[in-house]
Amino acid sequence: MRQFEQEKMTSSPRRVDAFSSFVERGLPTRRVESWHYTDLRSAMRDAAPLAPAPDSSAIERAGQILAGRKRVAAVRIVLLNGRLVSELCDQLPPGASMSREELSLSDVDDPMMALNEAMSVEAHALTVADGAIIESPIEFVHIASASGARSLYTRVAILLGVRARASFFESYVGAGPGVQRNSSTILTLAERASAKHVAIVEDDPELHVESQVGQLAVGAELNAFALVAGGGLTRRQLFYRLVGRDAKAILGGLTLLDRARRADTTLQVVHAAEAGTSREFYRAIVDDEAVGIFQGKVIVERAAQKTDGAMKSQAVLLSQHAQMNAKPELEIFADDVVCGHGATVGSLDPEQLFYMMARGIERSEAESMLLEAFGEEAIGRVEDDVLAEALRLPFRAWLARERAARIDGKGAVMEPAS
Repeated sequence: MRQFEQEKMTSSPRRVDAFSSFVERGLPTRRVESWHYTDLRSAMRDAAPLAPAPDSSAIERAGQILAGRKRVAAVRIVLLNGRLVSELCDQLPPGASMSREELSLSDVDDPMMALNEAMSVEAHALTVADGAIIESPIEFVHIASASGARSLYTRVAILLGVRARASFFESYVGAGPGVQRNSSTILTLAERASAKHVAIVEDDPELHVESQVGQLAVGAELNAFALVAGGGLTRRQLFYRLVGRDAKAILGGLTLLDRARRADTTLQVVHAAEAGTSREFYRAIVDDEAVGIFQGKVIVERAAQKTDGAMKSQAVLLSQHAQMNAKPELEIFADDVVCGHGATVGSLDPEQLFYMMARGIERSEAESMLLEAFGEEAIGRVEDDVLAEALRLPFRAWLARERAARIDGKGAVMEPAS
């Protein structure tokens, strides 16, 4: 942390305050309830040096990465090593604008959010004007061009005005072993605004900590989804507040884990106003010695009467050594609500496998078909054909690699989970 201390000495007062907040608590350990299953202090013994500002060669490499990727949207915003690269960005559609600004300290009490606030070299805000309707998704591409041990910090705000509507796709690419990434996305939806947001982690950093903070005003609606298919240790933490009546948040995700990867999804949804609706639906496929984690907490404050909330976590284990930790929670202080939660962990249904194999389908193919159906149900909740298809491609590629690994490395018969 010595380098962080040196950086702080030349920073703005805002960053100094954020760093002081981080130092006061330090890296989280299992003693912190929300980090109970992920001891970051043990996993992050050494802080990697900050990635340098991208030079012309790094920008050229980033352009090559973009050229090799299928476009999800007509409009791309490119952040390279946490910095906006204007020559790689597209022009925003009418009604949307991008600005660089000093974001205020987050209300979220989390040390990694404070560290992000302190160390982000740039902070950018994308604003959708009141009443603007952006038909095509806007894509944020977070590219890591740093080699070796480097740390990256990215901070983006998305603000939708009254009755505005837009969709967003955030992808993280280019990071390899040794890279430590800390990214924050802050979404603010004004009255009657509507947004869809999809994030995908498909590269291979040593550490990926992604924080998503959202606030929904009266009648605002958000559908947010994430696909985690990479990273050695991935932590996605979501903090949402429904502060306006009739606000609606639909949160979901699909986590794909193999080898010794570890992925942690921790969320908190606070209902602070009447007649709010929230849905949380998360699924995971865990193989080899990987570890999956889901912690979800829905808090219904006393003023949030007529709240409708439902949370579910489901996981399929493909190995006797795979693990899944699920901890759904409800804290209800109102007396007129409909809320529930549930969690399941198990292996593929042997009866379904037998049924398919009895009809001439090879076991490995039958397994892949069942897993695809399991993941597809989660992806289908995105309710946007363009965004959903952008998730299906890496999902199917991961399934193909898994099937090949089971045949080549383990034989055609999958080792069942206990």
